[in-house]
Amino acid sequence: MPEPMRPTDFTATGEARPERVARPRDAATLLLWRQGASGLEVLMGVRSVKHRFMPNRLVFPGGRVDREDRSAPAASELHPQTRRALEHRAAPRLARAIAIAAVRELHEETGLLLGTLEAGRLHAELAPLRYLCRALTPAMSPVRFNARFLMAPAETATGTFGGSGELEHLAYYPVAETPPHDLAPITARVLAEFRDLMALPEPERETRPLVWYQGRDTRRLERMG
Repeated sequence: MPEPMRPTDFTATGEARPERVARPRDAATLLLWRQGASGLEVLMGVRSVKHRFMPNRLVFPGGRVDREDRSAPAASELHPQTRRALEHRAAPRLARAIAIAAVRELHEETGLLLGTLEAGRLHAELAPLRYLCRALTPAMSPVRFNARFLMAPAETATGTFGGSGELEHLAYYPVAETPPHDLAPITARVLAEFRDLMALPEPERETRPLVWYQGRDTRRLERMG
């Protein structure tokens, strides 16, 4: 007869706690944005129902940092403000790898290129990237990520939609409108964070405190110093 679960085996939301907490993997996500007819638009796509993590959800292009990202070449290096933001919670080599991963995932999942291909190898343009926020997947999730959300203007990328097929319904979606596909709670939070940031005068965006999300929707400010 199986041992009955104790009250402590459940989270505050009633979900069963995992027997072993998964270690978060470093991940990178890129919000490619433009000004459309109805205002700000962001490139997104729907993850296949076959995916273990957030299936059938509307998401930004992104994924985990690979070992090869740590030594990958770049066509340009990070803007100082972006580099400082990424290095707040990552060693310099990892911080750069996170940015490389964001550009790589954009190319793999959408076909769009932020950089150049030389002998089939991506040389990422890191200079256009700006930091938005980071998010840590809840402890009860079997797959966890420490994801950094970066952003770049759409005109800095070239190419046409294609990619691996991992993302379906690729399009620029208006930020101010209700999307036609389901959003994960954290994706909705990041979209709101992006909308609020872009509403600020450009000089104020550079001095805004660093934001991170703990779990699904707990907004916190990074401890500096």
